[in-house]
Order: sequence, then C-alpha cells, then structure tokens
Amino acid sequence: MTAAAPQYVAASRLNERPVTLAVIVGNRGFFPHHLALSGRRTMLEQLEKAGIKAIITPEDATNVGAIESLNEARLCADLFRKHRDEIDGVLVTLPNFGDERAIANTLRFADLNVPVLIQAFPDDVSKMDLANRRDSFCGKMSACNNLHQYGINYTLTSQHTMDPTSDAFMADLKKFAAICRVVRGMRTARLGMMGARPEAFKTVRFSEKLLDFSGISVETLDLSEVYGRIGKLDDNDSRVQEKLTAIKGYAQTKAVPAESLMRMAKFGVVLDGWIDDNQLDATAVQCWTSMEEYFGVVPCTLMSMSSNKLNPSACETDIAGALAMLALQLASGRPSALVDWNNNYKDDPDKGVVFHCSNLPRDVFIDDIPVMNYQEIVAGTVGKENTYGTIQGRIKESPMTYLRISTDEFAGEIVAYTGEGRFTNDPVNTFGGYGVVHVPNYQALLAYICNNGFEHHVSVNHALVADIIEEAFNKYLGWPTYHHR
Repeated sequence: MTAAAPQYVAASRLNERPVTLAVIVGNRGFFPHHLALSGRRTMLEQLEKAGIKAIITPEDATNVGAIESLNEARLCADLFRKHRDEIDGVLVTLPNFGDERAIANTLRFADLNVPVLIQAFPDDVSKMDLANRRDSFCGKMSACNNLHQYGINYTLTSQHTMDPTSDAFMADLKKFAAICRVVRGMRTARLGMMGARPEAFKTVRFSEKLLDFSGISVETLDLSEVYGRIGKLDDNDSRVQEKLTAIKGYAQTKAVPAESLMRMAKFGVVLDGWIDDNQLDATAVQCWTSMEEYFGVVPCTLMSMSSNKLNPSACETDIAGALAMLALQLASGRPSALVDWNNNYKDDPDKGVVFHCSNLPRDVFIDDIPVMNYQEIVAGTVGKENTYGTIQGRIKESPMTYLRISTDEFAGEIVAYTGEGRFTNDPVNTFGGYGVVHVPNYQALLAYICNNGFEHHVSVNHALVADIIEEAFNKYLGWPTYHHR
C-alpha cells in the first residue's frame, strides 16, 4: 500500500505552542517616515499569514510605530521584557535605512537571548527620489555591524534585500520560525528515561549534567516501577481497552498472540501516563533483554505510536538520540526515527543500509499500516513468544536529514553533526525497519563519525532541515555542529 498524506497529532507541548516574534521596525529621521509605516503594516500582514504572533509597540506609541530614538528603544525593550516568556525570536525589519543604534540598544536592553532575523526592504529603481528612496540595502549592513559589536547573534535572509510579500521571504520566515522552535525546544526540553542503560550499550551513555546545564531535564523511571504499575491494571480497564483498539488500528496484528497485545496495551497506558504526568517531550526506553525476559514483549509498537504523534521515543535508553529526534521534529513538523548506520550497500561508497528492529514511526514506512511481528535477533535468546511487538517495513523513498547529538564530557560541551541525503528505492531484502540511504561524500562522513567518537545511532527525518539545525545549534545554542556536505 502507498502511504497517505500524514496527519499528525501534536502531542508534545513544544508542538502545541505557536511561534511568537518580537518585531522591531527600523526608522531614520531624514528618510521617508511613510515607508516605515507602510512597511510595518505589510510585515504584520505577512506574519499573520504565516501563523506567527507578533509582539510590537503600538502604532501610536512612537513615530509611526517604529523605533529610532533612545527613549523609543527603552519603550520597546520594556514591552519585550513583559512578554519574555512568550517571545521565541526577534524580527528586525528595515523599511528604510533605520537607526542602527536604536535597533542594537533595543535588543541589548530587552536581553531576550533568542534568535534574531534581519530583513531589509528592496528599493524600487523607478522611485529613487528623496520622497521614496529606502536605502535599506545600506542600512542593513549598519544594523548588522552594530549587533556584531554588541555580541548579539543574528540570522540573515536568503537575499540581502527581500520583498516581504514574496514567496521567497515567506520561505525565509518559516525557516526562521523553525530555528526558533528548535532553540526554544532544546533550551526547555523534558526527556524521560525508562529503565537503566542496557549493559552492553556503553555507546548510549550521556552526561545528564551537561544537558541540565543547557536547560534539558531528564526524568527517570525504573522498569520495576513500570512492571508494578502494569500489574495493577485490569484487562477490562477502559484505558487498556482503548489502547488495545489503538494498537490494532496502528499495525497489522493478525500474527500476534492476544496475550502479547494485552501486555502491550497495558505498557502503553503506563507509558502515556508517565509522559503526561511529567510533561515529557521525548523518551528513551530500555528494551533488550529485560523487557523480553521479565515482561514478555518488546515496547517497539508503543514507542512507534508515540513518535508518530510527535512525542519521539528512542531505543536502548539513548537520551541523546531522543533529543536529536526532537530537534529534527521541531525543525520539520514531521516524526523522526532513530536508526543504526548499519551496513554497506554493495560497493557504492555513497550508499548504505540503515536499520532498527524496529520502533520506527508508521509515517516513515512505505505501507500505510505496517506489520507487527517478533524481534528476530532477541528471539533466539529469550524465545519468539516473548518478543512480539516490533514494527516491520521498508522506509519510503524521500529526501531526509540526519542528526546525531552527543555529550562530550572531555570538552565539557554538547556536540553534533548533521547533513542531508535521500532514502532510495534500491533493492534490499531484510527484516525490521530498514532502508537504503544515499549520502553525498558518505565515506568522509563515516570517517568523521569514527574519528570523533560519535555513536552508531543516528536520528533521521523526512525533510531537508540541516541548515536550520546548524544555524540553531552553532549560532544560538553554542553547540559545535559539523554540517556534512
């Protein structure tokens, strides 16, 4: 079956909240004020079209609602500080040259520490007289110069001057909104770690302190508590029955024993309750072999369901992997998956096979309703009957972005790499969740991963958002990030 157009339920609190931008309209006394007024109104119309909320000084609070003097900078900064908890980024728009001092002072006084986008209106070469000339082209350089002196980071539009009513600027605006979502999300993320790190997986170790220093919380829950909570659930509990129905609608389950499905349903109730109670934005769950040996299923289906409704869930307590899944999701608005860089593909140096056993979200597969089966790798150790719950299928052909986040305790910082490639339709016959990827200059990427001690896990997303990740991480979060090209 061919996958239908996806409709996502924004489960995470980070997805529910729209982006809000503080807006600074630049103005300069000896340039036409009517351009600042009309430019302000045009920009607010475009923000509304993009679904972005604007925080801006009232039109009658300053000269044409723009910012030029020191007092106006203080007035604007006071307004921004009152809305500090709402503001995700700042848009500086220059309908004319603008006063670079007022722009820089407003941002300094407000001290918001959020992404800043600088936009300048283009001149109409047929209106270059004194009454209509903008000179925003030049003014943008002056504004950037002052922000650079002040140590304030900022983002540029794709062209030096841009008509705010153009499709190109709307694309820039949406890209900037995604940068703001990623920065906001990474600074406030709440992650849940269910179970201890599997004994054999030292690769998924991380520094909780480094994450916490960046604003990222990690809440833990031992599997003994999970099993205890499950033990208190009756088969006929309405929550259990509702989850059982959801599972059967999510995957093809005809080959799965009824007892296994009931166990999954109860696990799902506990997982959902834990996420809700702790306001978790992403989770990482211990799997093999504790879950199979002492509970009798794998948690993959429930993790897949969580990821598909935009609350990503990673295997093997890979908290850093879950964080990367969340970052990609915030950048794209689509579900992310966690996979292994797993195999070569024939003798093509720029292709490889990615794989997990799997808990991949349903949206990434070719089939609308993927097959639920047993975990073939672990079954040989703990028995097939104890390993039902995997989601199997091939990842559909699509452009994609990959991302790995890691905590570098030796350097005392969070680091990452990202890049773009494509899932292909090259033939491959295997099990679990799998796909063939084409990554430009793949061998250099693999060498970079190995030389810098990165993990074999990588988060992937069916969207091209590496530029967004790089800008958010390097410029605004201060996380050194390698962008592979």
